[in-house]
Amino acid sequence: MFTPSSHDVRRFFCEAWRKRRAGEVLTPMDAIAADWIDRHPEYHDALRDADAAVARDYSVEGGQANPFLHLSMHLSITEQLSIDQPRGIRAAFETLAGRIGEHEAYHEVMECLGEMVWSAQRHGTLPDTDAYVECVRKRAR
Repeated sequence: MFTPSSHDVRRFFCEAWRKRRAGEVLTPMDAIAADWIDRHPEYHDALRDADAAVARDYSVEGGQANPFLHLSMHLSITEQLSIDQPRGIRAAFETLAGRIGEHEAYHEVMECLGEMVWSAQRHGTLPDTDAYVECVRKRAR
């Protein structure tokens, strides 16, 4: 199983963005990542220099959002929707996106995903995917 380090993740996004800007061939995952980067121009500067990106600290105390966490969540949700895993996430997302728009729906789903991960870590349990899907459903109402 592949478990990338935070540096690996940062380099992946920077490289996908570099390839997109250079007009190079992208892998399917690079293309998905670059599409999300396109939708987040506020992150473009942070992704131009991979070495600086690896060295940068995005601590909560710094008050700046971590673009790599945000983009990683977009990728995770994209994958979940593509395979409807956890079951029901795609339908809940589609209902939510129909109400507020696709990109905003992704951000709402991120909130639910973050809550699920936080709760599992806090309680030392497996992620509660049923609660996650229900959270998205509630936001879709």
